Amino acid sequence: QVQLVESGGGLVQPGGSLRLSCAASGSTFSIDNMGWYRQAPGKQRELVAVITSGGSTTYGESVKGRSTISSDNVANTVYLQINSLKPEDTAVYYCNARSLTSTYRGQGTQVTVSS
Repeated sequence: QVQLVESGGGLVQPGGSLRLSCAASGSTFSIDNMGWYRQAPGKQRELVAVITSGGSTTYGESVKGRSTISSDNVANTVYLQINSLKPEDTAVYYCNARSLTSTYRGQGTQVTVSS
């Protein structure tokens, strides 16, 4: 089992930046990749960014070019930095971890972009 705890959400003004953190615990040796997804009210869940255990990254089109995902393998923590935030970035952001056999998700952290 893997437990995920997200932090760093909140209210941000348009044009601002935020950094989300996701700390994994438990059977972290089994994790193949970790990432972030988000879901806004009335919309489907969408990929924000994923990073593999080897360091390869994938970004969703909506944040490409203004976000960076990184990991601290010693601390079993993944970070997501998003710059130039827009109101349409408002959503619940979920941390996600995958092993060969299982997928784990955190409880989510609300990000609201508003003036």
